This record gives sequence, structure tokens and C-alpha cells, in this order.
Amino acid sequence: MGDIAVLIPGTASDEVFVASVFAGPLASVGLDLVAVAPKSGDDLVSGHLAALDAAAREGPIVAGGISLGAHLAAEWALANPDRCAGLLLAMPAWHGAGGEAPAAVAARAGAVAVDALGTEEALAAATVGTAPWLAAELSRAWRRQGTGLAASLRTAADHQAPSGAALGGLRMPAGVAACVDDPVHPLAAARSWTRALGKAELGTTSLAALGRDRESLGRATVLAWLRAGGRPGAPLLDK
Repeated sequence: MGDIAVLIPGTASDEVFVASVFAGPLASVGLDLVAVAPKSGDDLVSGHLAALDAAAREGPIVAGGISLGAHLAAEWALANPDRCAGLLLAMPAWHGAGGEAPAAVAARAGAVAVDALGTEEALAAATVGTAPWLAAELSRAWRRQGTGLAASLRTAADHQAPSGAALGGLRMPAGVAACVDDPVHPLAAARSWTRALGKAELGTTSLAALGRDRESLGRATVLAWLRAGGRPGAPLLDK
């Protein structure tokens, strides 16, 4: 019980990146990783939530994700508190409607570019000036989305994240993490999530560190979860 961690990728990202971030840190604390491969297009959100449901059929799981994946893991936990033993929330981007949050704006702009230019030209524009490691991650993940890429980006931008008030109702241990130098997923957003959650701690790393070592983000998230009281195989805490 609680010894499986199911992690959801961010917008137009994939399970390859999730595994590179979390597999090692989770193994070090005795948790088996299930990295969810994204659905494409309009099924993006429903597919991720269904994957969490399926994984929890035999008992509670630790749920989590990166960016949109963090939002959806928390959303699922709110609907299934008895099936969630903990939360691993990396780089949450906003509360409620995305509005003018940088990640939502970037996703909408990406969708417009893909519709207007096609995936390859939009990808070339999106990766101008980005670090080589990030350009490589985006190139792989965007191409894997196929013809559903623009719809995936719009679906993510338009999907509401849990409000701060709603997050306050969650009582399972939660680890939240952010990159201090990331303008798209600001540290302020992660701090807001940490304050809102009933039992959470915040960990930090940097995009520079992530470029050198993908596991730096996973370690920051898992260590924050442990500080919040999380432990593999633990029974669910009533409160």
C-alpha cells in the first residue's frame, strides 16, 4: 500500500522525461515509478486522470507529476482522498484558471504557432535561445504528440488547476518543488501551493542544475515529501 508512485508529465511533455527525473529518487526511497505516457489532443486530461484511477484499483498510490501533471495529480487526490497516500508536485504553475500565468500563455502561443506553421517550424521558433537539453526534450515530446499537439497545448492551458482553498482540504503528505530560475513555472506559484496544502514542504533546484542532472528535480520533490511526513508503504493518515 502506497509503494507505487504514479507520475504524470507536463504539457506536451512525456513519460521519458518523467522517468529521467523521478525513477532514481523514487527507487532510493523504495517507491516503484509508473510514468504515464500522455494521450494526445482533447483526451490529454481525461487520459491522465484515468491512468491514476487504474493504478489505484488495488490500493492507495502516491500521485504526482510535473507542471500540468502536478495540477492533475492534486485534482485527482481531491476526488479520491482515500486512494492517495501522498503527492509529488513538481513545478505547479497556477491556481484556478490559467489566465495570464506564464505557462498558460506559453501553451496557447505554442498552439497558435503549431496551427499556423506546423510542428517543425513552431518547434524551431519555440527552441530559439533555449538550452540544448531543453530543446532536445521539447523536440522529442512535441513530435510524439503528432497531429494532436495544438489541441494538447490548448487543453492544458484551458484546464483549471485546483484553487488554494481546495488544496487546503488535502491532508496527505505533499512534496512541492520548483526551479528558482524558471520564469514559466515561477517559484512564487510553488510557494503558494505549499502554503495552501494541508501538509506540504517545498524543495528547490534550478534549471541549470536540471540541465546537468535531471534527477535534481526529482530529489527536491521527494525530499520535500519526506519532510512533510511521507514514507513508502505507510498507511493513509486520517488527519
